[in-house]
Amino acid sequence: MSAYLYPIALAVISLVAIGLEALFPARKDQPLLLRRSMPSDLAHLVFNGHFLGVILYGIANAYLLPRLEPTFALNVAHDWPLWVQIPVALLVVDFLQWCVHVLLHRVPFLWRIHQVHHSVVDGEMSWIVAFRFHWLEVVVYKSLLYVPLALLGFGPVAMMTHAIFGTAIGHLNHANVPWTYGPLRWVLNNPRMHAWHHDADVDGGRAINFGIIFSLWDWLFRTGRIPADPPARLGFDGVERVPTDFLSHFAWPLLPRAQGPRRAIGMVLGAGVIALGWWAAH
Repeated sequence: MSAYLYPIALAVISLVAIGLEALFPARKDQPLLLRRSMPSDLAHLVFNGHFLGVILYGIANAYLLPRLEPTFALNVAHDWPLWVQIPVALLVVDFLQWCVHVLLHRVPFLWRIHQVHHSVVDGEMSWIVAFRFHWLEVVVYKSLLYVPLALLGFGPVAMMTHAIFGTAIGHLNHANVPWTYGPLRWVLNNPRMHAWHHDADVDGGRAINFGIIFSLWDWLFRTGRIPADPPARLGFDGVERVPTDFLSHFAWPLLPRAQGPRRAIGMVLGAGVIALGWWAAH
């Protein structure tokens, strides 16, 4: 499978999301692209959407899977046709993501990591913030999702299908559009539902709407809400303490109370991980 397939899909999905925000804006006074947070969010998009995935894929294939497969590989899905592998992978991965997402809100240290994503405030909610994540959160998600899938025998086509479809839904969930998808809201996560997940008044352990692709887990476990009006305020209590630039995000959860040193250490960590990503990609 081409190494360029996901980056190309990411670029196409992003362009479509920009067009949808231009045509159907939920918040008409929000700038389409010229926002103060855009340079940092672009850096997150490139790094989290490509380089970090390359690093983790290389580590998993070179070091992790060869040590796990002799003991833990089940390969139950190896001989399944793609028309079975793909929907099963979508459901299995999405349920695991829902579980991880709940933990990110309810375990204090994981919540501090996840605060980088919830640093989205009024005027910033847009397709591009779907990739505003701390790198440790990406490591947690990828490790707990794709390593088990590989051990179960799901092929690269099924996993790539999930990655692309999940990216499309993630872009739409964060996009500045007012949709609920009508009756499909009971199955698919949607922009209105996810906006309430970012509501500042239900942050941390009180959050709702944890679904990534599917909303059905939230309805099943009674964590789903979809009020008629948009939330009054986005973010969380104390969001102003989170740095606003890409490099400082690297150190934020590790040094939440440091002021001057936080930015310096964040820049060093950020530059180091970016350099590692560039090396791994080449």
